[in-house]
Amino acid sequence: MTIKIGIVAAEFYPEITDQMLDIAMHTAKNEGSAVKKVIRVPGSFDVPLAVKKLLEDDEIAGVITLGAIIKGKTDHDQVIGNATAKTLQELSLQFNKPVVLGINGPGMTRQDALARIPRAEHVTKALISLIDTLREEGS
Repeated sequence: MTIKIGIVAAEFYPEITDQMLDIAMHTAKNEGSAVKKVIRVPGSFDVPLAVKKLLEDDEIAGVITLGAIIKGKTDHDQVIGNATAKTLQELSLQFNKPVVLGINGPGMTRQDALARIPRAEHVTKALISLIDTLREEGS
């Protein structure tokens, strides 16, 4: 049975997130999974609402999140990163479906985030592996 997944990608820092999305799409295909839907949102803080919409779809087994939260002159990146990660974890538990965190940051420089673009492959494989494991366990 083909695993159907969703992807939510932030548009902020498109030079980072567009590449991450391309990698995730390519990896999912190579792993034999189907990306049923991709939702683009303005920024990482907007990701959870779109994730919720995807998790409500019975055909979608899990969701990949992609984005970049880059350190500025304040602690705003920490606030955004912590709130987003906590909400994504809560959604995963609420819907009993995996949501993987492919949002780079907080606390990163632009160069750090660029260097972590290839992590999109890892989070995509992690989602597919977790879905397989949960299916084997009858979850």
